[in-house]
Amino acid sequence: MKALLLHEPNTWQTMQIEEVDAPTLRSGEVLIEGEYAGLNPVDYKTATNGKPEWSYPHVLGLDVAGTIAAVADDVTNVNVGDRVLYHGNWNEWGGFAEFTRAKAHMVVPIPESISFADAVALPTAGFTAYQAIFEKLPMNAIDTILIHAGAGGVGGFAIQLAKYLGKRVITTASARNHDWVKQLGADEAIDYNTEDWQQRVMELTSGHGVNAVIDPVGRETATASLHVIAYNGHIAHIAGAPDMSVIKPFTRVISYHEVALNAIHHQQDRVSEANIVRIGTHMLELLAAGEIRPMIQETIPFADIPKKLVELSDRHVVGKIVANLKA
Repeated sequence: MKALLLHEPNTWQTMQIEEVDAPTLRSGEVLIEGEYAGLNPVDYKTATNGKPEWSYPHVLGLDVAGTIAAVADDVTNVNVGDRVLYHGNWNEWGGFAEFTRAKAHMVVPIPESISFADAVALPTAGFTAYQAIFEKLPMNAIDTILIHAGAGGVGGFAIQLAKYLGKRVITTASARNHDWVKQLGADEAIDYNTEDWQQRVMELTSGHGVNAVIDPVGRETATASLHVIAYNGHIAHIAGAPDMSVIKPFTRVISYHEVALNAIHHQQDRVSEANIVRIGTHMLELLAAGEIRPMIQETIPFADIPKKLVELSDRHVVGKIVANLKA
């Protein structure tokens, strides 16, 4: 099969399509013939230093949508020809290839009304946002939420999901992306490049602060966000935990929540792993109903993935990029 091969750490910028043997199925697995793959920052981040679990060459790519080409003898829940979506384990070979191996009980059926391209835009970014909104934060007790990096994948999906639940959304984004994030549903957009976003959040909330924050940026931003969270508020962090020592104990009683989608793969039990199917099924239902958008800004051919990962690493990409593995 054809695959983008990473031959050693930090060579993801120069990966090329090469021929390699297709994965051999193990018990409980299916072989997916990929149609589209999604690009995410985690692809280049993990590839920069590599992972101890990898042997080389390695194949990147966590998000793949395609058709089941083969099933192991003990698989009964899906069939050859089924259209499926898969969020992969970053310790395994990924989706930047013609064929991908997946656990049968973790693939998500794609409705006929949804294209492979739209579906594959969801998993890493969309499921992460879903985990924060629906599984970590008590949204029934939240009126106003601050979502950082609203023009990105996680932030963009989080805006849409929060607005689906009827919340007031404040987001941070470059000024050039303010129209975009407001189209997604943000009520207020703050230019973090030119404005004091902490001061602006407090102004927008009449000095009260927000009930919750979602931070996909990093530890520094998460820590700074603690100062704009109201009493009994919450923060869901994705790229680094806040330093809670900046808040005096027993004063603001802020709760913090770790969001780590790929950790589902590390539990090694079907109850935990099946959660990915529940999340994916609901997200696809919301997509089919027009409640959320896939946010695809560019569809690229297979060979252009390395070039677009470089653009992602510059942190100026809006929305989602997906790759047509047949082009």
